[in-house]
Amino acid sequence: MLKKETEENLFIDKVVHISRVAKVVKGGRRFSFSAMVVVGDGQGKVGFGLGKAHEVPEAIRKGVEKAKKSMIEIPLVEGTIPYQVNGKFGAGSVVLKPAGKGTGVIAGGAVRAVLEAVGVRNILTKCIGTNNPHNVVRATIDGLSRLQSRERVVTKRGITAEELSI
Repeated sequence: MLKKETEENLFIDKVVHISRVAKVVKGGRRFSFSAMVVVGDGQGKVGFGLGKAHEVPEAIRKGVEKAKKSMIEIPLVEGTIPYQVNGKFGAGSVVLKPAGKGTGVIAGGAVRAVLEAVGVRNILTKCIGTNNPHNVVRATIDGLSRLQSRERVVTKRGITAEELSI
């Protein structure tokens, strides 16, 4: 887990996956690298990026830049998500369930990276379909982006907070 301070925010960078890609040319093979990176502030903001370059550090740097540009905000309730949600991308889907205090982050590699970057401390998850880190990260971000805060639902429906809990 790398932490970098930019402006006044403290971002958490996590490298999810690095691929070595070969291009076959007349003289042999040319290698380049692609890096899937997740960036979050640990307070409800998260983004992901895919960087490609001839060297690994440059690919990671490009991924971090793209991840910072694609950040979304997620409503958190006491260190977990407000309700159960499913995220889908391609053949992969991810089930995210809120959990009580002390449960911890019960998640696999790619999902864990996203959830730790966003600042979730208690959650249960299940990956269904594929374990491809690219699709799993995108499915997790899709699920998190579907979450809405209690205040937003109340204003959208035009009711009071007490009527929502009934």
